[in-house]
Amino acid sequence: MTAAALWTIEDAARATGGKPYGAWRATGVAIDSRALRPGDLFVALKGPRFDGHDFVTQALEKGAAGALVERPPGAASPNTPLLVVTDSQDALVRLAEAGRARTPARILVVTGSVGKTGTKEMLRHVLSEQGKTAASAGSQNNQIGVPLSLARMATDCRYGVFEIGMNHPGEITPLTRLARPHLALITTVEATHLEAFASVEAIADAKAEIFEGMDAHGIAVLNRDNAHHKRLARAARRRGIERIISFGRSEDAEARLLEVSVEPGASAVRASIGGQPIDYRLGLAGAHWALNSVAVLAAAQAVGADLSRAAESLATVTALKGRGRRQSVTLPDGAFELIDESYNASPASMRAAIELLAAMPAAGRHIAVLGGMLELGPDSEALHAGLAEPIENAGLDAVYTVGRFMHALHDALPKHRRGGHGAGPGDLIPLLRHAVGPGDVVMVKGSAGSRMGLVVDALLAAAGDATPRAAG
Repeated sequence: MTAAALWTIEDAARATGGKPYGAWRATGVAIDSRALRPGDLFVALKGPRFDGHDFVTQALEKGAAGALVERPPGAASPNTPLLVVTDSQDALVRLAEAGRARTPARILVVTGSVGKTGTKEMLRHVLSEQGKTAASAGSQNNQIGVPLSLARMATDCRYGVFEIGMNHPGEITPLTRLARPHLALITTVEATHLEAFASVEAIADAKAEIFEGMDAHGIAVLNRDNAHHKRLARAARRRGIERIISFGRSEDAEARLLEVSVEPGASAVRASIGGQPIDYRLGLAGAHWALNSVAVLAAAQAVGADLSRAAESLATVTALKGRGRRQSVTLPDGAFELIDESYNASPASMRAAIELLAAMPAAGRHIAVLGGMLELGPDSEALHAGLAEPIENAGLDAVYTVGRFMHALHDALPKHRRGGHGAGPGDLIPLLRHAVGPGDVVMVKGSAGSRMGLVVDALLAAAGDATPRAAG
């Protein structure tokens, strides 16, 4: 069966104003020739370290339906399937605008300092079981990822779920105006990206830019437990948004988390959504996941999904690589549990992960392997050292630290909790391979730039489950 065309050459030319060559119809959109699937429209973007135009011929040879380019490849003929534009990044945005304009789907966007991708994935999961759903892939939440996700949205989708992120003020506004969401969910506002912001209040204001793409019929889903809830609600109302759904543990929350019991790899949750009590099982372990699942149910119900079905769907949600994925690693004399939180980190997410680690049943020890939290500005060392208190409260058995900023935490810990410190992840790998034993629960967490995924790979390789990347 031939796949339906996502973009015909005529539609794409009309959307972008580009000059068409050849005849083609695309069933998808790609910007990376390595991940391209046959039938995709390859968009040749120019970046600081690459130029997609260098890979156009390769993309066409791999089966791309056509290529959107600023200049044709040297071997191009009049029949080469191309769409020639002045600016390929701008043309991708024009495709996104056209994709958004032609869809009848209910559009939901997710932002926040912590938990964006996991919450987006939960929303995608529960909504896709009730209707065709388009969603951002992974963390494609920036000036390239958002338009790419919108350009990939099929015309017959019932829902679209997209993540929007930022590192600086003003970055969310053009993206939300592009997405024009019916519902915006802000998971929380915490101390992240402080190098670019004078205060956490300024971060809240930047997150509140999400409302700039909405009209008075929009819906805001906000964390009632967060200190900046009122600030965000005021920002929503300034845009004319009156329907504001709060979630949290607070008695004032419309979607309320009443009780959560953390189990290995799952959570049992009791909640109240709009006054309706509901019990469900969540396929993710942790109170922070349970809280965001309550927001997901409130959002799903608000856009017309069936609440009971959505709650049932949460049982089959699974953690993503680097975002809480659990694996049992077999050793010659037993096995240990590995929790992979290596994709990202902030003070708030570190505290949540430490709490989760402490709640995990262990026949052996609870071990944390922590890499640096990046982009925290002049208070970085103090914020790293500040993790000593939740670690002490959690009673973790050993803490291994990596990097310059994490040395502040190493120094702040009592000596009996210090497992070891290394300048880079490669320095810790020999220590961990020797130290970790059967019955232990080991959590690895850090910002992506701290490369803690190397530690995860090395621990998996101890059982032959993976080949570690070079620590370099």
